[in-house]
Amino acid sequence: MNTRLTPLKAPFSAEIEADFNTIMPPGMPPLSIFTTVAHNPRVLHRMVIGGLLDKGSISLADRELVILRTCGLCKAEYEWGVHVAGFAEKAGFNTHQISDTARERSDLSLWRSEQQLLIQLADQLHESNQVDDDLWALLSAVYQPEQLVELIMLAGLYHAVSFMVNACRIEREAFAPAFPKCESQE
Repeated sequence: MNTRLTPLKAPFSAEIEADFNTIMPPGMPPLSIFTTVAHNPRVLHRMVIGGLLDKGSISLADRELVILRTCGLCKAEYEWGVHVAGFAEKAGFNTHQISDTARERSDLSLWRSEQQLLIQLADQLHESNQVDDDLWALLSAVYQPEQLVELIMLAGLYHAVSFMVNACRIEREAFAPAFPKCESQE
């Protein structure tokens, strides 16, 4: 499978370089997703300023669980691998939990009750673009309105990111793991 849009190479315009400097840690070259989206500097800029990787109203573990589950459901191996490499350990996920995020059907017994709700949230949004009343009531008992907004937008944002990496066939970063062998990838 070959990439459909060749990622741009340096030198970059000052505008693009500024966006890369905003999103990337110092000294780390821009990821392929960003050098691919840079074909449209306006979209790159909107992506950078619209991201939700800053300190928001939810924990890093909650954020990463929603991202990993969404990317797993969307079969977005590129983005899933980047987030596993960059955040899974910081989020406190073990190997079984990481693998579970990429499975078609999650093993909820691997997760705490609040995490189970987040997996169910990602699953329902992915499957139906909705959240049923029962799950909403459970989520509302645990999360504040600002957190619910962030969680839902996070799932939506990573659907869009998944569309980009899958449609453009962005090649996996060398440091990022592939999906584990499980029923959704076999």
